[in-house]
Amino acid sequence: MKIAALIVFVLMYVLMIVKPKYRPFYALAAAAVFLVSGIMPFGRLASVINWNVLMMITGTMIMVYYFISSGMPGLLADFLVKKSGNVMVVTILMSLFAGLISAFIDNVATVLMVAPVAIAICRKVNINPVGMILSIAVSSNLQGAATLVGDTTSIMLGDYANMNFINFFWMNGRPGIFFAVEIGALATIPVMMILFRNNRNPISSTEKTEVSNYVPTVMLLLMVAALIGASFIPDTPQMINGIICCVLAVITVIIDLIRTKKTNEAVSAVKNLDFETLGLLAGLFIVIGGLTNVGIIDDFAGLIVKMGSNNIFLLYTIVVWGSVLISAFVDNIPYVATMLPVLSAVTAALHMEPYLLYFGLLTGATLGGNITPIGASANIAAVGLLRKEGYQVSFGEFMRIGVPYTLTAVLAGYVYFWLIWA
Repeated sequence: MKIAALIVFVLMYVLMIVKPKYRPFYALAAAAVFLVSGIMPFGRLASVINWNVLMMITGTMIMVYYFISSGMPGLLADFLVKKSGNVMVVTILMSLFAGLISAFIDNVATVLMVAPVAIAICRKVNINPVGMILSIAVSSNLQGAATLVGDTTSIMLGDYANMNFINFFWMNGRPGIFFAVEIGALATIPVMMILFRNNRNPISSTEKTEVSNYVPTVMLLLMVAALIGASFIPDTPQMINGIICCVLAVITVIIDLIRTKKTNEAVSAVKNLDFETLGLLAGLFIVIGGLTNVGIIDDFAGLIVKMGSNNIFLLYTIVVWGSVLISAFVDNIPYVATMLPVLSAVTAALHMEPYLLYFGLLTGATLGGNITPIGASANIAAVGLLRKEGYQVSFGEFMRIGVPYTLTAVLAGYVYFWLIWA
């Protein structure tokens, strides 16, 4: 069963690389094979699909549609173009801005909120938006590990290790993971300067976009506040973030219907949903669930620990960089869920604090998804947005940005944790 699962998984990946235009169909086809063959039991189907992420994307997409229609992205683009001077600077600023937001709300929601502004900027100065959008996506993934509320894996670590919001900044008398992430973010600025060194053409805009409706902007800001607030409430439902986004989306639609007395915007908002991205994510959730069900994820985790033996530095190194490699190809959520108890048992046997390996795991697993366009939900959302704008992103094109960005940020965190926590 494991061999069959691996063959289907590898075949799906190869097809995605060779013919990226049909990625959702490959993922759904692989998911169907897993279900029919019993690799992924039908009884567990509902539990392996991350409904929280799918609901967040759906709700945020609807609000972003109204946000774009209101003209607010154009106004923000006017401001950033005026302050930036050239394309390279505005790309770096947009990436850092997305990272800042992503430290407090989900990475996918961040991409869906910030990308329209970036696309508006690119339209104004007539440049290809691919580089800027991909930089926003990888920056969002990086900063998601900075706080307890920034990413699902951070929440999982906080719950498992009894860590609170402050522990991500300062824990047991030592600086926490937040500072490692920020050092990594600063280290990526020179990387972006190199990647976009040819984009120094000056940009300017004398236009001032008129905003027709401020309600979508208010609703998006309310969504950010609600997502942050919900993270501090104990024992919230597992799908609380998705519920927040969908409820606010419905309220946005109702307000627009009352304001305009027309249904055409609501119909367009639903039609504008990126069903291909939603389908791709659903298929991948099922495939990764199948790999977990037959024990492949457990095997990888056990292999990492076995290779580390009793050497702490070697074990730490393998955890960090092994997590990067694995998370480039599989969803980091089941992987982190598998590794946390494994690392807890290993560190207990070695009579050492587990936090060095916990933080190393989170760093590698969170950033590893930046290597490939389907390694993280935020990447999938970004590539989906670009596809709707008429730009097909290949694996190679994504990795040109994702690989140097990932290696730089992980290396910074890798050195930081060893110096502070070893």
